[in-house]
Amino acid sequence: MEHMDLSGKVAVVTGAGRGLGRAYAEALAAAGAAVVVNDVDGDSAARVVDGITAKGGRAALVAAPVGSAEVADRLVDTAVKEFGRLDVMVTNAGILRDRVLWKMSDDDFDAVIGVHLRGTFTCARAAAVRMREQGTGGRLILVSSPAGQRGNFGQTNYAAAKAGIVAMARTWAMELARANITVNAIVPVAATEMTRTIPAFAPIIEEAERTGRPFPAWLRQGEGMGTVEDVAPLVVFLASDASADVTGQAIGIGGDRLALWSHPGEKSVAYTYGGWSADAIAAAWPEGVGAEPETYGIPAPNVPDAPPAPKGGS
Repeated sequence: MEHMDLSGKVAVVTGAGRGLGRAYAEALAAAGAAVVVNDVDGDSAARVVDGITAKGGRAALVAAPVGSAEVADRLVDTAVKEFGRLDVMVTNAGILRDRVLWKMSDDDFDAVIGVHLRGTFTCARAAAVRMREQGTGGRLILVSSPAGQRGNFGQTNYAAAKAGIVAMARTWAMELARANITVNAIVPVAATEMTRTIPAFAPIIEEAERTGRPFPAWLRQGEGMGTVEDVAPLVVFLASDASADVTGQAIGIGGDRLALWSHPGEKSVAYTYGGWSADAIAAAWPEGVGAEPETYGIPAPNVPDAPPAPKGGS
């Protein structure tokens, strides 16, 4: 990342007051880009801006919740007013309202869809309009999640939004190709306030923060989880000229792992003349199309057994 030069480029990062969003904004600025830092928490966003400018970078602040067209336009207008153009839009802002289906309220569902899915849509649309007017291409970097790829218990709203974000990336990659605007979704896995709630990960994250020790190899490689700083280089790459031919992809990163997620496709197919009756489907399913059903849900972490306690001493 230290060799990637984004000088002259201008980026907007939503939800950049902490966690992954902050790491994205700081990495883009370190590579030379001017950054519009957005967060609903103005104090947190201001600290990010101050940190960037203290290191000689350029940054501006927009404290507002994403979702509405008005806020999306304000983000783009700020980039243009402060820095003259817009080259990169990173739609990272998000919230959680986890509930199982039968306990999830309309408000729980609407709040998450509004920030994640609608917020991505409105910010990407405003950015696309500006980039097309500039005529010099651009980058839309949308933030998805493993939950959107596989589903996750208690996250109807979040998983639906994150799956929709990947679908929008594929669609917009086609629509914006002639304008030289690439669109990709990233699938980050990192130690954040969200992953801290996973029982298998919580004690490891807490120990790493307390002792300063790096995460163990089984976590960084086997589970593909590391720090937020491990994820940020992918955003810098996708913002750069080096990624000009990368579009319509869902790309995972975390810890020591970089991965390309497959797009949905037909796994097995069967045919019958005249179409299928319910009885025919039932008869053919076990040994035919349904012989190897797909898995679902995020796999449980493969936590190694704890080493035996040392003998003797204290």
